[in-house]
Amino acid sequence: MSRERGSRPTLAKVAELAGVSVSTASLAFSGAGPITAETRERVLQAARDLEYSGPNPLGRQLRSGRSGIVGVLIGDQLGRSFRDPVSIQVLHGLVSTIGEQGLGVLLVPGTPQGSLQLAGLETVGLPPAVDPLVEAAAMDVAVLVWGALTDDPNVAALQRRGVPVVIGEGRAVPGAPLVTIDDRRGTAEAVRHLVELGHTRIAEIALPFGRDERSGPVSPERLEQADRTPTRNRLGGVRDVIQPVLSWETPASLVEHGRDAAMEILGAWVPTSERPTAIFAHSDLLAAGAVIAARELGLRIPEDVSIAGFDGLDLPWLSPDVLTSVHQPLAEKGKALGRAVIALLAGDDPETITLEVGLVQGTTTGPVPEL
Repeated sequence: MSRERGSRPTLAKVAELAGVSVSTASLAFSGAGPITAETRERVLQAARDLEYSGPNPLGRQLRSGRSGIVGVLIGDQLGRSFRDPVSIQVLHGLVSTIGEQGLGVLLVPGTPQGSLQLAGLETVGLPPAVDPLVEAAAMDVAVLVWGALTDDPNVAALQRRGVPVVIGEGRAVPGAPLVTIDDRRGTAEAVRHLVELGHTRIAEIALPFGRDERSGPVSPERLEQADRTPTRNRLGGVRDVIQPVLSWETPASLVEHGRDAAMEILGAWVPTSERPTAIFAHSDLLAAGAVIAARELGLRIPEDVSIAGFDGLDLPWLSPDVLTSVHQPLAEKGKALGRAVIALLAGDDPETITLEVGLVQGTTTGPVPEL
């Protein structure tokens, strides 16, 4: 049987065809309540005959008081985030996990404070802004993928709305589950590897410190201003082992920023005997940029300069070099965030999870050169 031309199928028509009440037909679609398998199949067959796709999802949302949407605050511009394999892999793990529960995702970009800062220029700060989606969009839970900053306006706005929050690799927020990694220990392991190879002149290419997008050398005063948890942890991990000869802050974790930083680090040292013999970069994309810069300067890797990164990305386009890097479980981090979301919606209290990391040696690190 098929529905008559021009008629619109309804749950009531399905119930009539199946010979059941409307409430019983509704239970057949919800999968809940006392209903036999035979009755449920009879209702679903009637729906197929009438080409009825199911109850209005908006109506279900209104009845349950939930939107079925998880807000994901990625903390950066969308274009930059989707150029970063780290973001992509974490988001894949998160979305695949909550998708199995029928939950959708609303991506909310970060709104950076201030404008790009160049070395030697005074910081121009603007008040931190909150994306209108954070203030008004329907969401059952919000996930801050890259953590919360000090006095984060996004967290404050979500808390005012009563939206539960899950934090990824950031500052702990009371009442919010936290999924993080042991990046300070991993960073120290990578720098210790360089020291054991004989390197004492080690430079650092750092992740962004906060909302202001600044590029330039890091002063002792600036070091105290690092507000992003991954940056603070990796700065600390370096200094747990050695004081770098130079630290360079970047505006974002992109290859071009790593290249620009390394050109400054490797090209500005005269005489050559004082040039850093190794670079530790806070991310693999920054490290890859440093490899490109070293090649452009005519330096051999690792004979003239060793370079190590953090993330464990597969970067075949960097061939023949394979980065020495601290590997972190990116997809598993996303899945852990997703499981925390599901637990919150179920009324549970998820615990803080710290994922392990470990150094994997590639071809980009070697013994200190003899100068």
